[in-house]
Amino acid sequence: MTERRAITSSNPKPLAHYTEAIAVGGLAFLAGQLATDFRDGVPAEARKDPNFPYYGSDIKLQTRFILKHLKNTLEAAGSSFDRVVKAQVFLTDLRDFAGFDEVWREFFVVAPPRTTVGTSGLLIKDALIEIDLISALAEGGGLIAVSSSNPKPLAAYSEATRVGDLVFAAGQLATDFKTGVPKEARKDPNFPFYGSDIKLQTRYILDHLKTTFAAAGTSLDHVVKAQVFLTSLDYFAGFDEVWREYFKVPPPRTTVGVTDLLIKDALIEIDLIAYVADGATKHEIIADTGNPKPLANYSEAVTVGSFVFAAGQLATDFTAGVPKEARKDPNFPFYGSDIKLQTKYILENLKRTLAAAGSSLEQVVKAQVFLIDLNDFAGFDEVWRQYFAVPPPRTTIGTTGLLIKDSLIEIDVIGVR
Repeated sequence: MTERRAITSSNPKPLAHYTEAIAVGGLAFLAGQLATDFRDGVPAEARKDPNFPYYGSDIKLQTRFILKHLKNTLEAAGSSFDRVVKAQVFLTDLRDFAGFDEVWREFFVVAPPRTTVGTSGLLIKDALIEIDLISALAEGGGLIAVSSSNPKPLAAYSEATRVGDLVFAAGQLATDFKTGVPKEARKDPNFPFYGSDIKLQTRYILDHLKTTFAAAGTSLDHVVKAQVFLTSLDYFAGFDEVWREYFKVPPPRTTVGVTDLLIKDALIEIDLIAYVADGATKHEIIADTGNPKPLANYSEAVTVGSFVFAAGQLATDFTAGVPKEARKDPNFPFYGSDIKLQTKYILENLKRTLAAAGSSLEQVVKAQVFLIDLNDFAGFDEVWRQYFAVPPPRTTIGTTGLLIKDSLIEIDVIGVR
């Protein structure tokens, strides 16, 4: 069994049931961090003085507060900002992006691959931003910055980073960083009923990700984890149709709705992790788990090396939507809890997925939770505590939509064997 090390620092201790970070397999997986001391919500040092409302910037103060605390976490794990290989940033308002990015540049000499999306809500009142990191440990080997012939981003992030056999790519949008969404990724306005914007944007992104991974010495065939962020889930069918063209054996995937993306008219952002195949490193598709088979084009889980990458799971049997056992009996509407039933259903399925991969819930090293309504958080967290004696690092954000009707929650995990 791969050794896991729980990381704690001098940072404020969370109220909810998760660990600050876990170090395993040469990497540190950090919980998403918000600007809070877990006593006063957003503390005084992370917000403007109400007596001086035109001095300072709330987003800059919150970003700086978070990054200082992330620095403590990284140091406790035996890492640093120089060794961050993947960042995800969730903003309640993308108009705060420029202020956030200005502070980000202060902390990163070489900025890591990054994905930035709009979220419908965060768990702390007045929180504007949550930051989620994966970092290489000091003993985890050298980092290789990957750069290809793709258009260069305007913001402070790298195209991809390779550490060991793993390649972490920045989330990609359909843009040339000069004209927004370029001509080849949108329908011709003179022929508005020909073609599909979501298909064109998806194809544009996947062609550029092919170029990124080729520069890293790998390919789309070796993608082990995908996250897809859509501004409207009505675009899902068109996206999935193109996805099938690029992936004969599709990787595990999580697909959620977001409020907005950083490029005007962008419909989709795709975030991928891959590995470099050699004689010793190969991936295995995990399929025979006893769980319901998905309708869309993705695998339930993949193992590579000591890691298990699972698809985001929803409370569904893929035949009846949310099944009977994951919802309250309509004849007894005041008994039970839909969020608790859905959470339990998902975690039981994840137990089977991980067991089939030679892992378990105890070996989860990173979790992301997407909730339609953050008012459901307390019920979810109550069930979570029943399944995790030592809880993994976790990021919980609001989403505008999930792919199954009446779904309240999607859970995405990485484990080790």
